[in-house]
Amino acid sequence: MGSFSLIHWLVLGLVILLLFGGNRFSTMMGDVAKGLKGFKQGMADDPAPPPSAALSDRAAAPPIAPDAAHRDTVQR
Repeated sequence: MGSFSLIHWLVLGLVILLLFGGNRFSTMMGDVAKGLKGFKQGMADDPAPPPSAALSDRAAAPPIAPDAAHRDTVQR
């Protein structure tokens, strides 16, 4: 009861098409498509961090000895 049937959606689409006209509606949809395309390109153009920065972070941290970590939990 709360949802519209296919006939209701077709009538609604026809009314919208009559109000906006075919040319105006296709122009709006073209603008929406251009906006989505620009958004996707903007998201794809995000620069990745340089690989040297990622390696320097790993080299700065000293390795943890597994024995020391295990002794702390056993002694408590």
